[in-house]
Amino acid sequence: MKLNLLVAGILSAVVSLTGCSNEPADTISAQGQFSLKEAFKDKFAIGAAVNELHIADGIESALVAQHYNTLTPENMMKWEEIHPQPDQFSFSRPDALVAFSERQGIQLVGHTLVWHSQTPDWVFYHQDGTRKNRAELLTLMKSHIEAVAGRYKGRVYAWDVVNEAFNEDGTLRQSLWYEIIGDDYLDMAFEYAHEAAPNARLYYNDYNLFKPAKRKGVIELVKRLKSKGIQIDGVGMQAHYALDYPSFDDVEASIEAFSAQGVDVMITELDISVLPFPDDENMGADVGLSIALQDEYNPYTEVLPKEKLDELASRYEALFAIFNRHSDKVGRVTFWGVHDAHSWRNNWPMPGRKDYPLLFGHDKQLKTFATRLPYAG
Repeated sequence: MKLNLLVAGILSAVVSLTGCSNEPADTISAQGQFSLKEAFKDKFAIGAAVNELHIADGIESALVAQHYNTLTPENMMKWEEIHPQPDQFSFSRPDALVAFSERQGIQLVGHTLVWHSQTPDWVFYHQDGTRKNRAELLTLMKSHIEAVAGRYKGRVYAWDVVNEAFNEDGTLRQSLWYEIIGDDYLDMAFEYAHEAAPNARLYYNDYNLFKPAKRKGVIELVKRLKSKGIQIDGVGMQAHYALDYPSFDDVEASIEAFSAQGVDVMITELDISVLPFPDDENMGADVGLSIALQDEYNPYTEVLPKEKLDELASRYEALFAIFNRHSDKVGRVTFWGVHDAHSWRNNWPMPGRKDYPLLFGHDKQLKTFATRLPYAG
């Protein structure tokens, strides 16, 4: 029997046994036999971004273990969380995540070693407010990567070494990493990561990589690192999408273009917002964007209307059809969150909004349109 038919049968049985959730016609029990990771096991790994609640809470940790075979820490390994002060590291939560992943046999992707955001000011500035110089910042970058990636050597499968280093036009972002060190800060970050965790896969991760100009910039980075003999194993295409954005053709073209460079392609940070966006010029995932809450951009405060749920379903179906078609190139699809209630989309770029971007609803139950996703078969 083809797996998609088997999945549909399992889910239909679950529906008949459990009935509707508190989001009518929207979700079904996630406690049945169905498993996302099993449905796609012949195609690619299925993952989620998690926080400490997802691995500590019994219900949530069971959901994670049931559906995902790869995990990414949402925040706990970012610099401000794991290395908040020059002489202070906070390893308790990352240690717990690594241990949880090992107990469950789940692949773990570390996120992220070098990023312009969520990095404390002390990294770039002396106590008197003057900027550190190139040599000082490189020394600090190396010691941080050694401390973090080195701690989990042989236990973390892969690292997002550098995150979001490019502008939309394909030029390098004028971050403090760039301004102080120069454009070779990416080269050094990947070299240091390889030294600290020689068996880990090393990735570059960014949003809006479906855009031709930005895609080209990242391809040039891959070519440059490879020409220097610097390890780079893959590109993570962040998929913070919307109901009408981006073009499927552009997504597919980028998958093909990155794969042609001989690197793995990962779909990372997948979520699809159902809400109108207040700034068409800045769609993407720039966490620095913040706009005051307005009712017109927060229309579904109680429940998502059926017509919007249907649009969301169609969007996911079309995307997974592309991913399946290129399963020889796509190694992993990671959702940015486990369920809607914990999604960052609820608060970006307007704190206080209610969004419905994931496969699991605010009630932590699987949305019924998952029965129609193009599964492996």
